[in-house]
Amino acid sequence: MSVSPYVTVREASQILGLSEGKIMQMIDEKKLASYKIADQYLRLKKMDVQALLNTGTIVSESTKFPYSVQERLRDFFAYNDFYIISFIFIMGLLSLIFFSK
Repeated sequence: MSVSPYVTVREASQILGLSEGKIMQMIDEKKLASYKIADQYLRLKKMDVQALLNTGTIVSESTKFPYSVQERLRDFFAYNDFYIISFIFIMGLLSLIFFSK
């Protein structure tokens, strides 16, 4: 298996710690050279990406935000409300079936 001298935009974003959108913006601003392979696939030279990383001018984007317990619970109930209501309804029906005389 040969190692390619080119990387995808996604691989470059992982190497540099930036979003794919930021990589595309850098390509548009000519801060990073890109190449089209077969006039379809956008690739970047791995050496160029590593050189940009080694210059120290890239500040990684922090995409981690604090996510409180209250927000997690709110999201849980917002996305799973149908399943929770269905579970309660089915349990009610089962209790009527099995525990009624």
